[in-house]
Formats: sequence, structure tokens, C-alpha cells
Amino acid sequence: MTEGNFVDYVKVHVSSGKGGQGSAHLHREKFIEKGGPDGGDGGRGGHVIIRGNSNLWTLLHLKFKRHARAGHGGHGSKSRSTGADGEDIYLDVPLGTVVKDTETDEVLFEITEHNEEQIVAKGGRGGLGNWHFKNSRNQTPRYAQPGEPLEEKNITIELKILADVGLVGFPNAGKSTLLSVITAAKPKIADYEFTTLKPNLGIVEYRDYQTFVMADIPGIIEGAAEGKGLGHYFLRHIERNSVLLFLIPADADDIRKQYDILLDELKRYNPEMLDKERMIAISKSDMLDEELKAELKSELDKTLPIDYMFISSVAQQGITELKDKLWKILND
Repeated sequence: MTEGNFVDYVKVHVSSGKGGQGSAHLHREKFIEKGGPDGGDGGRGGHVIIRGNSNLWTLLHLKFKRHARAGHGGHGSKSRSTGADGEDIYLDVPLGTVVKDTETDEVLFEITEHNEEQIVAKGGRGGLGNWHFKNSRNQTPRYAQPGEPLEEKNITIELKILADVGLVGFPNAGKSTLLSVITAAKPKIADYEFTTLKPNLGIVEYRDYQTFVMADIPGIIEGAAEGKGLGHYFLRHIERNSVLLFLIPADADDIRKQYDILLDELKRYNPEMLDKERMIAISKSDMLDEELKAELKSELDKTLPIDYMFISSVAQQGITELKDKLWKILND
């Protein structure tokens, strides 16, 4: 999935169909006097329905769909014939999609299962035909109900990636390199900051053909919650990750300080982030000789509050051990 094809935020104006009008027809037939009312009901207006599709990973197909309009219900006719229902409109979305009312920012629902359907704009009910209103005192009603009006609103569709492990770190910490080594994904890798502009997904193959999904989130910097760098725009993708893997390069000035800054940004975005399982990977550790590594390990044992390990994506050091630890955390 290339950066240009990854779309995780769209706004759509949805409009359901209005209900068909009931018929006020009176039965007319040769040799039958006073045939009475036989007007049929109007058809239901079409719904606008959001449907989950596990084969989708992006909202790209909705990027240029600014309007979604369902069909109107048909009018009722003679012989109690009911009008046709309006055509329903389906908007397929990936799993993990949240739908909000754009005006109020209220969360309407979330799609988490394949083929799950939620009506976002309900079609108007069809009006009743005049035969419903006949009685002993009014045997020839010459009126029928109009159909109910349509419903329209502006909605915001947001995708929150469903991944088992989310990579969290500053720009150029080696997240994309790790993803390219541990999965078959081909993220953009370069020696400048903010190389990754969109989240990338990869499937990690584990022992005995087991797999889990890893997501590379664009780099976070101090002040991201206030909009610095790429801001907190992509932090919502971390909300659905089971495990957060903090990637901090071995040549960082202060590994504990970097971890605290990253954790604080997640906390300011959403305090519930702190409830997730966390682990630290010290990347680019092939730059350290054994003596430096032992010295750094002695320091980190005293300062880091969670489990950590040394890895090198380029030198393929510690990759298998990292998979083992992540798999154990995911399955505990």
C-alpha cells in the first residue's frame, strides 16, 4: 500500500430517499358499483448504509465521493399495489472505521466486523393508501398519507488501523527499516526526518505459520499533541494496537528521556493509551561494541521502567528474539 493510496479520513454528505406517497385511488370496474378505496401504500425510501469489508485497508475509494444519495420510494397505485422501495446505497469501509456526525462531532458507530451494516441515513417510510382509512362512517376516504421526508447529514469517516503491534518513535528511529525487515512491506526509507508520511502495515510471519500485524506510525516529536511536526493526526491509529513497541536509537542522547517524551505525547492525546502493553527496542545497536552495550545495559536496567532489548534491523540482530517477545505479550 503506497502513501498516495492510503486515505484514512473523508467527509461525505449522505441523503436517504423519501418515502413514496400513498394512493387515494377508488376502485372502478364495469358492473361493480361503489368499488370503494383500493389505493396502495407508498414504498420506503432507500437507506444509506455503512458496511464493513475486511478486504479493504484504506478509504481511497471514498476520497472523491462527496455525496451519497439513496433512491426515493415509489408511489402507491390502484388495486392496493405498493410502490417500489427506493434503492439502498452501501458505502464499504475497512474494519476499525469510526463514523461521526460532522456538525456535532458525535460518534455514531464503529465498524469492527466483516459485513457488519449500520444505517447512517434512514429512508422515509412510505405513506399509507386510502384503503387503510375506510370505516363504517367513512366508506370512501379520498385521501392518503404522504411519504415521510428524507434524512440528510454530513458525516466524517475515520479509519483507525487494526494492528496487533504499533511502532512508536521519533523520526528516523528506524521504524520503517524494522518493518521492511520483519515483514514483506516496502515502506519508504531515507536519511531525513518524516520519511514516513502515512501509516504502513505489514504482516509478521512467526513460527508454525502464525502471523500478526505490525503498523509503522509516522514519527512523533515533542509537542505533537499541540500540532507540531505531523501533529497528532496519526495518533488515532495507535488506539487500536494491542502492543506499543517504542523504538529508540542506540545513539540517542538520553534513552529514558526520549521514552518519557513519547509516552507523555500519547498520554496527552488519550490517557487510555497508558493501559496498553509496552516494550522498548533499542534500534541501531550494531553501532555499539560489547563493552558499550554492557555499559548502556547497566544504566538502562536502573532507569527504564519496562522491558527492553537491543536490536539491529540492518544487521539482523535480535529480530527473532523480538518476534518471540512480541508473540508472548500478544498471547498472554
